[in-house]
Amino acid sequence: MPRQAGGRATVRDIAADAGVSIATVSRVLNDSDDVAPGTRDLVLAAIERLGGLAPVPRARRSRIAEGAVYVHCPYVLADYFGLIVSSIAETLDLHGRRLMLNAGEAVQGKSVLPGLPLMSGVAGAIMLLPPEPSEQLVTLRSAGFPFVVVDPRTALPRDIAAVSAAHFTGARRLTQHLVELGHRRIGVIGGPRNWLAADGRRAGHAAALSEVGVLASPELVRSAEPTADNGFRLANELLALPDRPTALLGFNDKMAVGAMAAVARLGLRVPEDISIAGFDDIDLSRATSPLLTTVRQPLEEMGRMAVTLLVRLLERHQLEALHVELATELIVRDSTGPVSA
Repeated sequence: MPRQAGGRATVRDIAADAGVSIATVSRVLNDSDDVAPGTRDLVLAAIERLGGLAPVPRARRSRIAEGAVYVHCPYVLADYFGLIVSSIAETLDLHGRRLMLNAGEAVQGKSVLPGLPLMSGVAGAIMLLPPEPSEQLVTLRSAGFPFVVVDPRTALPRDIAAVSAAHFTGARRLTQHLVELGHRRIGVIGGPRNWLAADGRRAGHAAALSEVGVLASPELVRSAEPTADNGFRLANELLALPDRPTALLGFNDKMAVGAMAAVARLGLRVPEDISIAGFDDIDLSRATSPLLTTVRQPLEEMGRMAVTLLVRLLERHQLEALHVELATELIVRDSTGPVSA
């Protein structure tokens, strides 16, 4: 029987290949005593041929049953990350799981992932936008350690569980909104180019422009870490162009707020002189004047979904969808309007 294209074999595949029942395969995977040595060898050989899951040693089973979930968030727990981590904590509590939190920017300088499989009392992990090289994640997966990535920074192999928002479609709908208002020359204040989310949003923006026969101009695109200060700085660059944009899109709401400050500094009005929009719909977007048009990410649902996926991995369930993309929603407020005459 050939290996499943692009993925690991299922318990059903292994049972069929070995000529045993699904229950027998389950007992072998869980290292049960009530399996004859010859039968165990048949199942293990089938697992080797088809790329199935390795059996769980007894010590590991005990750790999975009782261990905490390690939440790796090497960022300040405010706004975006704070909402996700809070949701993870609440959902883990509902599942009777303890949380071990590793957070803050200082964590970025520490090598955490390689030691996770050996960490005492830890059953699995949830990682938020991990800055570590993807090779470390692949190594961790190969070691059989269960984990889920929330909003991965780079593209991941299909056998690593991940949850993210629909960055492409969210940015596409946001740009469509501006296009419908008559905007064609739109400045983009984007995130770092090595971030999967930033690439997806730039691609969605370009797709919406192409629908009305406009090519996205590299002159109108800037990239930086998503902070209000960078939004202010890059907006000033875009507004200094001889033919300045009629609208600005921020990679996140903080960058959009920085852009609003740059517009105000020049004595321009939002949205009468220039429209501004953000991404995320954090509390800040509802505290601006005018209120910020943005794209709502389901941040709390991302946290809940990450826990759901991890619990299923810990319980050795087969996951049909390892990369889950949650829908975004356009939130139109007062910061966007028709192109000024």
